[in-house]
Amino acid sequence: GMKAWSKFIQRNLRYPEMAQSEGVQGKVFISFVINQQGEVSDVKVIKGIGAGCDEEAVRVIKKSPKWKPGRQNNRNVKVRYQMPLSFTIAP
Repeated sequence: GMKAWSKFIQRNLRYPEMAQSEGVQGKVFISFVINQQGEVSDVKVIKGIGAGCDEEAVRVIKKSPKWKPGRQNNRNVKVRYQMPLSFTIAP
C-alpha cells in the first residue's frame, strides 16, 4: 500500500551530492507503467529539477518492488502512474 511505498522511497531515495552543494530542491514528477505482471516499466521524467535529482528519481522507481497489477474486467491491465518525488534539504 501507500505506507509501504512511502517507506520504500524514504529508504532508497538518495539526495545527489551535486544538488546538495548547489542548494537544488523541489519535486521531480515521474511517470511510469505497472504492467500486467506488476513490474515497473516505461519510467520517464515529466518535470525535473536537474542536478542529478531527475536521474535519482528514475533509479529509485526502476528498483521498486513488484506492485499489484491493475485489474479491469477480471483481467490484469497496464496502469500508468504519475507522482512527485520531493527533494528537500533538511535545515
